[in-house]
Amino acid sequence: MSTTRVLLIGGHGKIALHLTPLLLTKSWNVTSLVRNPDHESEITKLGQGKSGKLDVLVDSLDDIKSDAQAQSVLDKVNPDIVIWSAGAGGKGGPSRTKAVDEVAAKHYISASLSRPSVKKFLMVSYIASRHGTPPWWNKEDVEAAEHVNTKVLPAYFAAKVEADEHFAALAKKREQSGDKEFQAINLRPGTLTDDPSSGKVLLGKTPARGKVSRESVARVAAALLERNDTRGWYDLLDGDESVEEAVERCVKKGWDGIQGEDLDKIYARA
Repeated sequence: MSTTRVLLIGGHGKIALHLTPLLLTKSWNVTSLVRNPDHESEITKLGQGKSGKLDVLVDSLDDIKSDAQAQSVLDKVNPDIVIWSAGAGGKGGPSRTKAVDEVAAKHYISASLSRPSVKKFLMVSYIASRHGTPPWWNKEDVEAAEHVNTKVLPAYFAAKVEADEHFAALAKKREQSGDKEFQAINLRPGTLTDDPSSGKVLLGKTPARGKVSRESVARVAAALLERNDTRGWYDLLDGDESVEEAVERCVKKGWDGIQGEDLDKIYARA
């Protein structure tokens, strides 16, 4: 059996730093993509004592202006799984947010989903990255999401929702082409914290308001990727259910948090 190869984009992000050792523990080979070569030694240490192999690839997302450029990076790794855990983080203003969170993300999504060898793509987004209103949100949830998207993080919202809808459209197109096995996973956490993970989460149908540990996000991402039956949008907060139980429940219920979106409009983008 061949070893699973993972391309982790945004490898020096806080979620990615928690996620990397979890993936290596599964004996998966991980290539961590970072912009700053000074971070290579810090990331390399995450592979010590792990059964999987860890490589670091230095490349700037700011420079990704085409699908072909993203493909050239994918060609170096030939991944089975691609994880987008990158972001401008507000550095460089709205123009850089658009360049990284929208433009580069969309090119990596397009390049990855066009490769039959990529079997899973996981996007780390955020809970309010949506145009529609899920039916389980109450008035306070809607107001909180609108406040974040229009007053606090308007450039980030515009970039992320564009990338998320592009991802959903291309995932649907791949499914319609006959590939029923591909896993498009959009993990959408609430307000991120650096608290240690309690191991307990609320996954699937959640309010728009709430916090979640970055370590818990990494644990849920690893659990979703470990299975072959996880796909769709998963909203995530800290909660009272173990990660494994939460994932199993969502799978059994056929959960997909894309509800409330204008799916015809989204899928027409492909």
